[in-house]
Amino acid sequence: MIRPLLALSCALALAACQSGEEPEVGAFDGIAESETIRLTGTEPFWGGEIADGTMTYTTPDNQTGTEVPVERFAGFNGLAFSGEMDGTNFDLTITPTECSDGMSDRTYPYAATLMVDGEQRSGCAWTEAQPFTGPENP
Repeated sequence: MIRPLLALSCALALAACQSGEEPEVGAFDGIAESETIRLTGTEPFWGGEIADGTMTYTTPDNQTGTEVPVERFAGFNGLAFSGEMDGTNFDLTITPTECSDGMSDRTYPYAATLMVDGEQRSGCAWTEAQPFTGPENP
């Protein structure tokens, strides 16, 4: 009696898997649109923040920063921001994972990958609600 029930259970489970229904997967919601995202990048050094549809992109040569209007896209495992700076594409992704800047004892909750001027740049990101851990002034 157990074998026929086991066979029936397996058949029903297999049929459910092949029903054609896709499992619901929501867009990343780990950072609210109202939060300011802060960024710090490794060599070549860069940084900035994203708030209200604008990224202020900074470098050691431009510490005041350049404002870049960006569009936000929530994917399945993070956020993407895209815009145009000085006539070239500006694309940034934020992914939830521990991140180290390699120079301090800080650990950040997000990794950042920036494509700008035809170069890929790496960095880390945090928000006030999800801060870095480690020294305030390394």
